Amino acid sequence: MIGGIAKFIVALNGNLKRGQIASGFAWGVLFGLVPAGNFFWFLFFIISFFFRHHHGTKMLVMAVVKLLFFAFNPVTDALGWEILHMGQFVPVFTTMYNMPFVPFTKFNNTLVSGGLAAGLVLWIPVYFSIRALIPSYRKKIAPKIRNSKLVQYIYKIPIINALVNAVQTIHDKAGLLG
Repeated sequence: MIGGIAKFIVALNGNLKRGQIASGFAWGVLFGLVPAGNFFWFLFFIISFFFRHHHGTKMLVMAVVKLLFFAFNPVTDALGWEILHMGQFVPVFTTMYNMPFVPFTKFNNTLVSGGLAAGLVLWIPVYFSIRALIPSYRKKIAPKIRNSKLVQYIYKIPIINALVNAVQTIHDKAGLLG
């Protein structure tokens, strides 16, 4: 886990294109909102590898959103219920449910349909928001954080020191410091 966080920090502060970081962030939000273990999660996970993005960011954001998923459950559940009970789509969903393979996708689960809808709708706003925030983070926020007294104190904590050393090692291997 420390290595994943270190890679994310290196990507955020390094020369990685901001679009790749933002795309990884957006994919992570999508995967975090869709319950794991269903057809749509696996399908989009495989599809994500055909696009250029930072996989470490995707995995880290997905883990954070999954940890906070209980907070999103009421919203995604209500959204899924609304989608599945739209009057004009009920016959379509009934027909889909009676097809041979389609019920295994769990599309009729309110958390799956709501999480999928929320993740797909949020993908573009998350992408452009993160893409817009990265330059200001790199120019203004990162130097202030790095030089603050609190961060200097935190660097002395052993696990944080291990994280800083991991970031430094990844930086050195990538040739970003020389």
